[in-house]
Amino acid sequence: MILYEYPFNERIRTYLRLQHLFNRLGQLMARTDAVDHHFALTTVFEIVEVASRSELKSDLLKDLERLRQIYNGYLGNPAISERALDDVITQLDDHFEALNQVSGKIGQSLSDNDFLMALRSRAVIPAGACEFDLPAYHAWQHQAAASRKQDLVQWVEPFGPLAQSLKLLLQILRESGNSQKVMATAGQLQQNLSQGRSYQLLRLKIDDTLGITPEIGCNRFLLVIHMMRQQRNGKLVPTTDDVPFEITLCT
Repeated sequence: MILYEYPFNERIRTYLRLQHLFNRLGQLMARTDAVDHHFALTTVFEIVEVASRSELKSDLLKDLERLRQIYNGYLGNPAISERALDDVITQLDDHFEALNQVSGKIGQSLSDNDFLMALRSRAVIPAGACEFDLPAYHAWQHQAAASRKQDLVQWVEPFGPLAQSLKLLLQILRESGNSQKVMATAGQLQQNLSQGRSYQLLRLKIDDTLGITPEIGCNRFLLVIHMMRQQRNGKLVPTTDDVPFEITLCT
């Protein structure tokens, strides 16, 4: 099965982009080749770029506080495990405090590192980080893998509260929806959305053996999905086949 996620607003779009970057960063840092660590650093610069939104930190804190109030409201409910509820509330409290203690923009401390800023300015240029452009960086790439990993861990440490808060928020969001199996009749599905609910994320699972790619469009009133089939030249064309898939709307 292939999972597609589609955000209903710009805030969730930013959260998903950042989590995608953090996942990639984790995979690259775990490796040992210098080229992997190079792309780990370029990923860090992408994270800095996305995280530079002035409202990002306040949005995250508001979402953590909103969820904390919701879960506190469930205390004493006999239908809910007290132990599981306490665990979630504790995590929300811890991530709120850790993120709230971050001063200034997230990742701002990296701007004081001349080595990284020199690399960042050259990384946007094709092959701009060659040894004749950045000899110090070329020497760093020839250090032992363990030494490079140690530097990477130190450089990404300021992003820890952001990464952990995003992970928890998106986990709770993804678990908030109920999945249902539906059919795109003649390759299309159009569905009116409940007006009393504010959806934030659409999750769509489809069998990868079908060779189908969904094109998703949605707003707070309407969901429209067109099923497309990829041609040998890469072009996507609409299919008229009935296509089964699974959908989850998360609030």
